[in-house]
Amino acid sequence: MKINIIDLFAGCGGLTDGFLQTNKYNTLAAVDWEFPTVQTLKKRLVTKWDYDLEKQNIIHFDIQRTDELINGFNDEKYGKSIGLDNLVGNNQVDLIVGGPPCQAYSIAGRVRDENGMQDDYRNFLFESYVKLVNHYQPKVFVFENVEGILSAKPGGISIISRIKKAFNEINYDITDNLRANALFDTSFYNVPQKRKRVIIFGVPKNKKSGDLVNSFYLRMKSKASSQPLNSKTAFEFLPKIFPDKKNPKHSHSIKLNGVPLPKNHEPRMHNERDIEIFKLLAEDIKSGREKYISSKALIELYKQKTGKESKFHKYHVIREDKPSNTIPAHLYKDGLRHIHPDPEQARSITVREAARLQTFDDDFEFLGSRGDQYKMIGNAVPPAFSKVIAETVHELLIGKNPEKEGLFKLETELIN
Repeated sequence: MKINIIDLFAGCGGLTDGFLQTNKYNTLAAVDWEFPTVQTLKKRLVTKWDYDLEKQNIIHFDIQRTDELINGFNDEKYGKSIGLDNLVGNNQVDLIVGGPPCQAYSIAGRVRDENGMQDDYRNFLFESYVKLVNHYQPKVFVFENVEGILSAKPGGISIISRIKKAFNEINYDITDNLRANALFDTSFYNVPQKRKRVIIFGVPKNKKSGDLVNSFYLRMKSKASSQPLNSKTAFEFLPKIFPDKKNPKHSHSIKLNGVPLPKNHEPRMHNERDIEIFKLLAEDIKSGREKYISSKALIELYKQKTGKESKFHKYHVIREDKPSNTIPAHLYKDGLRHIHPDPEQARSITVREAARLQTFDDDFEFLGSRGDQYKMIGNAVPPAFSKVIAETVHELLIGKNPEKEGLFKLETELIN
């Protein structure tokens, strides 16, 4: 028997893919409001996981309209749906997962926004998540977000305090110390990228619920590797893409040399100035000179090359001997902070390389514009990390030995 799951703010399916890789979960429904991500998720579920889309359980809708999402809607923009209640039917919702959009909580986003994201409606999308947890009363939930959520204070009130209060009011228990317990660096969980994420694990309140929450985090911590995974694996065995001045429509050309071209591996267009900078910075690292690795040197280089002032450095070369820096949704705007480590290629990373750094399989195809693709990848949970979460939740719900421990071990512990 598989565990029934609803995925909220599903995006292109990073969380879903990791859970389905375990072969221990059944997706009752997934919800997202952006059309390209929904189309991407649908295609993945059909081509990889043999899902029947006739069920119409992948819903394109705004989760803030919670009552309509539950009961059904007929909308000019989003189309029709019979609603989550009808899709769920008589099934028990065992698990709800999801991560509300993180831009309002991200430290980088707050720096760029003149009001520090104080006025951003996305600060309160967690409320819709809480409403759905309260409605379906799952045995557990998994809430994912960026590290910045720990320090975000819209309206001068800590968002974490708001979240704790909201879950407490619907009688769910979460850890008291999120920074100590719930903050994970995915580079220690089979992801070639330094990506810090908060995982809030919750269960219905009971005299043993605090122990069960602690057990989740202890199990997760025990699965961390001793060393982070470096980024080299993300670039191996891919066709190389070199600058090409002869092609007026593209700045780079792909050299296949017998290597099959994976999907979503087309290069961005770069001007000659940026190509020169990319080559200079990648060579600086590869040669060991490391003249431009400090923020001060990079800010000065930017001023020298562009004639513009900046308080922050614009460039970053991914180093093969270390995890990549975080892949953000902002990557859809430019790739200056994600420069390929090979100086001969002198370019920013492709969609496929970003996907590999996020641990999406090469057969995972991203739809929409290239900007859409970068954005959905940057917003996603790395499937490799999601799979670790899925295995840990399964251990708590089912037990490592289901035949001896019985079905839904955690539920039994909550009742007794």
